[in-house]
Amino acid sequence: MEHVSFEESLEELRQTFFSGKTRSAVWRKSQLRGLLNLIRDKEDEIFTALKDDLGKHSVEAYRDEVGVIIKSVNLALDSLAKWMASKRVSIPLVAFPTTGEVVPEPLGLVLIFSSWNFPIGLSLEPLIGAISAGNVVVLKPSEVAPACSSFLAKYIPMYMDTTAVKVFEGGPSIGQRLLDNKWDKIFFTGSAKIARVVMAAAAKHLTPVILELGGKCPAVLDTLTNFNDTEVAMDRIVGAKWGPCNGQACIAIDYLLVEKKFAPTLINALKKTMKKFYGENPKESACISKIVNKNHFMRLKSLLKDPTVAAAIVHGGLVDDDNLFIEPTILLDPPLEAEIMTEEIFGPLLPIITVKNIEDSIEFIRSRPKALSIYVFTRDETLKRRFISDTSSGSITFNDAVVQFVCDSLPFGGVGHSGFGKYHGKFSFDAFSNDKAILRRNYNDFSFRYPPWNADKLRFIRAVYDFDYLRLILLLLGLSRS
Repeated sequence: MEHVSFEESLEELRQTFFSGKTRSAVWRKSQLRGLLNLIRDKEDEIFTALKDDLGKHSVEAYRDEVGVIIKSVNLALDSLAKWMASKRVSIPLVAFPTTGEVVPEPLGLVLIFSSWNFPIGLSLEPLIGAISAGNVVVLKPSEVAPACSSFLAKYIPMYMDTTAVKVFEGGPSIGQRLLDNKWDKIFFTGSAKIARVVMAAAAKHLTPVILELGGKCPAVLDTLTNFNDTEVAMDRIVGAKWGPCNGQACIAIDYLLVEKKFAPTLINALKKTMKKFYGENPKESACISKIVNKNHFMRLKSLLKDPTVAAAIVHGGLVDDDNLFIEPTILLDPPLEAEIMTEEIFGPLLPIITVKNIEDSIEFIRSRPKALSIYVFTRDETLKRRFISDTSSGSITFNDAVVQFVCDSLPFGGVGHSGFGKYHGKFSFDAFSNDKAILRRNYNDFSFRYPPWNADKLRFIRAVYDFDYLRLILLLLGLSRS
């Protein structure tokens, strides 16, 4: 887009919005269908881009990104009329005779920053919500996934309205130039460090933001006494740690809590499942994604440099600088003050933290910043209720992990340090809409609303606010003197 200045591009988007074109359900559906055609027509190129950037196998790419977007677009197409419809609301007696409704309206010009770990899915999922809600959009893909960024910049203009949706590629300088402008909403997926920059820029214009961050998502394993439960739990835990982008996912399991007596059994069970999934040599497996780049590799490598952390390794630990490879690694009780336990890992390292009683895991989690997700593997209904009532997180999933991400009927997002704002399904539409309150009255009126005040008017107002219909009738008939 070098032939057009930032200012000209943004002005074109604003004029498109002011023209009213994006408010039409016909236009919104046409853009959603264009997006669906893009995903279906260019599936192989998406697979290639994801392979180049992250080493993702095509099955993982379809499961976590392509399929998710197809599902989300189809839901939006099927639900758009219902989402756009105004909703009648009840009005209190004090406003009689009045009718009220809530009408969702588009916000205007919105900015989406996507992340590199799911560079297609995390770009297009919020875009679906923004378009469904009738906005004009600037999408800024992550430069850390350059093949996917180039794919989006190349093909979105071929399938969508270029006067309403634009893609800007580039690094931090481009991101800052975008932030220097006024937006009607900013949607950011990424790290807490960059989120603070986004919030500071948004504050200058009082722009609302949604921050999809991360944090340290714990998994709690209650017992290992049931063989079938253990086998299923291991599949789901290993899949949720190393399956989504080799641990480079905000919803991936960050660490695992278990009673101390079960630790040896757990380590053996994890190793068995890892071998089943990734073979004797995970480095040769085509089913595990790569570390995204040198910087990220060095960050992960540095977590293991602390001698006390290295001493906690009970499986794995192999590091290959030439190939940016870190073996799936299990650590047992690394120091809680070490960086591996204070910062989000975002990679293939899994600390196991032991507790005396599994109930102690609740206090452990409460003592740390609020997580995006908590995963609890248990059959104990009392323990489940305690986790729901005694912990705070974006979501809790019992007896599985990560799968909540694909459930459109559940809001996805964090709380506190893990972010704020929700999306997915109808929640994505709501995220980019303003619920405008509409109230309609006729010209019938009641004098009790206006001065001069007297005791009768006070009695009448009391009855209105108390919904005391009998007293109101008596007052209207002039029969009440109390």
